[in-house]
Amino acid sequence: MSAEFKTLQEIVKRARAQLPRGEWDFVIGAAETETSMKRNRLAFERLALKARVLNDVSAINLRRKLLGTDLRIPVLLAPIGSLQGFEKGGGLSAAQAAESFGTIKILSSACKPDFETVARECAGDKIYQLYLMGDESWMMDIIARTEAAGYKAFCLTVDTQVHSRRERDVLKDWVSMSARGPDGKPLPPPAVTLQPSMDWKLVRRIKERFKIPLVLKGIACAEDAELAVQHGVEVIYVSNHGGRQLDQARASLDTLPEVVHGARGRATIIFDGGILRGTDVLKALALGADAVGIGRLEALAMAAGGARAVVRMLELLEHEMRLNLALMGLSSIDQLTPDCVIPAEPVGLPHVLSGFPLLNEDY
Repeated sequence: MSAEFKTLQEIVKRARAQLPRGEWDFVIGAAETETSMKRNRLAFERLALKARVLNDVSAINLRRKLLGTDLRIPVLLAPIGSLQGFEKGGGLSAAQAAESFGTIKILSSACKPDFETVARECAGDKIYQLYLMGDESWMMDIIARTEAAGYKAFCLTVDTQVHSRRERDVLKDWVSMSARGPDGKPLPPPAVTLQPSMDWKLVRRIKERFKIPLVLKGIACAEDAELAVQHGVEVIYVSNHGGRQLDQARASLDTLPEVVHGARGRATIIFDGGILRGTDVLKALALGADAVGIGRLEALAMAAGGARAVVRMLELLEHEMRLNLALMGLSSIDQLTPDCVIPAEPVGLPHVLSGFPLLNEDY
């Protein structure tokens, strides 16, 4: 491992020092009261890991297959818009980091460069996530091009029917890079957008027309998990958009068990929402996730040092997972079950970065 960053906290601290206020607030902020975001962290902090002893942990397995890809660890780089605002390489840099480490990048349609350029420039396995800023024929064309470009799956984000109010941005009239034109001014809204009118009939039409696996990102209850599998959806992505959409929502981790139950093994489960440490990954896997996505950590690592820092961040997560899995008395992530986590009292107030208690210490 590189010695530039010895801990994840150092990556976050470097990002905070280098980011302008607008980009910093964008990545740490959430909707309205930011309650949903705080609940995401609180859900992790209310669970303890069960420690077992006298088990052979001399060899640890953290690998897992997802959509035919052999993952070094079941941690994906989640779709984050405006990555080009954190490092000029944007989505391409993140995809290259994922390839270098041995995982999958989920590329957001709000990223630059475009998805076909990223496919040409980076051979690693990728998933493409699309916001429906056009009509249905436009969407169908994009899906066909995604399939032709060799993406492993196509992802629709379904919890952005309307855009939330993120008051950190509203108060200073800040606009993300993905919403600015070449002159730096805000772009006008698209003339047609399917995002508010998406429904299960649209999902059915996609599944009837395309063979590429479909990911629905933003599932947050058993009812929608059941509908997803009924419509042939291969991947259910449990998420509350990092607390950035519906304010006062449940924590994503609290919804994960019921989604897993609703899917009943008929779909792959990806989870995101508040993951900051390797122990967070282990808790999500124990509760039934096949893999997890990391968004804020990805953006902060990009700001701290581009693709190299993203790889380092993944190395540190891997190290924390390996160490703590062994201390739980387990030799493989396949041994994780709901019995491995126990309710516990949190030891501090939840915050978007509460996984880093030494962030403001001087070392």
